[in-house]
Amino acid sequence: MAETVANSLNEQLFPLLQKERFVLLTTIDKVTGGPNTSAISWIYARNELTISFAVDNRSRIVENIKNNQFVTLTLIGAGSVYSIAGEATVEVEKMEDVPLKLAKISVQIKEVRDVMFYGSRISVEPQYEKTYNKQAAAKLDEQVMTALKKA
Repeated sequence: MAETVANSLNEQLFPLLQKERFVLLTTIDKVTGGPNTSAISWIYARNELTISFAVDNRSRIVENIKNNQFVTLTLIGAGSVYSIAGEATVEVEKMEDVPLKLAKISVQIKEVRDVMFYGSRISVEPQYEKTYNKQAAAKLDEQVMTALKKA
């Protein structure tokens, strides 16, 4: 099953990115020129070709993308692991209606690959929980996801 290649999200992957989700983001580090991987969760697929996500606007991620637009998102879901490569742009430096200083970044998808090793499948998807005030976390998550969904 490994190395199935497409140029957009399919009908299995698109719904997975309609809500907050654990995803790994790899950028090209501005200083070292090597890969830099971060875990993110505020992510939303606008359509099959565009994914938006939010990160702290002081983050290394923002500087890396301004320096080199190529990114990879690693999604674990639908029974496999997917590498979603594309070109990122900082769409908004500080998102409105969000109490934190978050940048909105959009990725134009160029390639989607199933990168799960041969003869296996993901049986349990990653899960996480917020370790701070659950009510505050839920309110912030709702604000950020609503802002991400705005055109």
